Amino acid sequence: MSLLLARDLAADLHAGQTTPRAVLEQVARAIAAHEGEVQAFAALDLDRARAAADQAGLAGLPLAGLPVGVKDIIDTRDLPTAYGSPLYAGHRPRNDAPVVAMTRRAGGIIVGKTVTTEFAFLKPSQTRNPRQLTHSPGGSSAGSAAAVAAGMLPLAIGTQTAGSVIRPAAFCGVTGYKPTFRLLPTLGMKTFSWHLDTMGLFAARVRDAAFAAAAITGRDLDIGAEIAERPRIGIVRTARAGSASAEAHAALDAAARAAEAKGARVFDLDLPEELEAADAAQPIIQDFEAALAFADELAYDRAGLSPLLAAHLDAAQQIAPDTYDQARRTAKRARQKLGDVFSEVDALLTFSAPGPAPEGFATTGSAMFCRLWTLLGCPAINIAGLETADGLPVGVQLVGRFGRDRQALTVANLVESAIAR
Repeated sequence: MSLLLARDLAADLHAGQTTPRAVLEQVARAIAAHEGEVQAFAALDLDRARAAADQAGLAGLPLAGLPVGVKDIIDTRDLPTAYGSPLYAGHRPRNDAPVVAMTRRAGGIIVGKTVTTEFAFLKPSQTRNPRQLTHSPGGSSAGSAAAVAAGMLPLAIGTQTAGSVIRPAAFCGVTGYKPTFRLLPTLGMKTFSWHLDTMGLFAARVRDAAFAAAAITGRDLDIGAEIAERPRIGIVRTARAGSASAEAHAALDAAARAAEAKGARVFDLDLPEELEAADAAQPIIQDFEAALAFADELAYDRAGLSPLLAAHLDAAQQIAPDTYDQARRTAKRARQKLGDVFSEVDALLTFSAPGPAPEGFATTGSAMFCRLWTLLGCPAINIAGLETADGLPVGVQLVGRFGRDRQALTVANLVESAIAR
């Protein structure tokens, strides 16, 4: 499977060396070849996409007619949005979510809706990992990661509340970019936790995700081949390092050595107590808010929820407001302390997941190495390119300072290029 390089394709489109229709037909052929096994799409409308690709003027727009997939937790006006749940089968929102409208305005063509787990929670979906069909693609943005990994899309939009961009990107061997909190608007997505839900992007390489973020937002994020000069990178294993597999430790060590050889100043860094304490605050905030966000479904449509989600929401309803408020205060202290950490480093390098994609489909994997950075709102990027001996991808995660996404992307680009040498 050949990955589609979004930035390079856009350059060819801008230069008139190809056309949006030709790129779309390339995507259509890849979908025909791989979707039967991978099952990355919840809804697909290639005829509508062809009509959009034939419109004049696309080559003059930032995305220039590139095909894009949208996670089926995000509203689209011309495609059904079921949120991964039978309760919403056939649901047709009246409006596009703002991030979808921004993508269209930038010249992106929405090809289809990519599979999400039920309400972006933990029940595994039907999607399979293109790198090894017998292994999990992760969750909850399984379809977005798998579609990019299978070469069926150059770009896809996902979401992360704990680890749902970084983990599937790591399992499928692609770039996953979780921007700074609210850099991409979350209006028009089915809310799970309003203090944590974050839009993210999937692409082949760091520069492709950066290009897409720049095109969609109009911000100065298109880094091209730029890499950070002699960045200070702190290697963070966290108090949960014992849960990381030997393959995950080997990947982190290999990435650190490669970055150092590329000119980065690399050193081990222990997180302050305030940051380690905040890890336990994330599920409290997430679940307290989820119990409110899904109160209607739980009260009136319980039979349509999976037993896994229903039981989780039952337990979440028992979280006291004082416990939630304390978790919010813990998170605030951690965000303040993180500023001190970033006075000493330009980026942190850590695990994306406890290891490669687990075999089978009983679980979507653990978000234990992602949830802290989601809580703190930092930009985070899964860097692909490392593998186990039997060819399964093992990602490493680069974390940047809040609001310094461009810097984080240039450091990630350095690490990625170092790994690829």
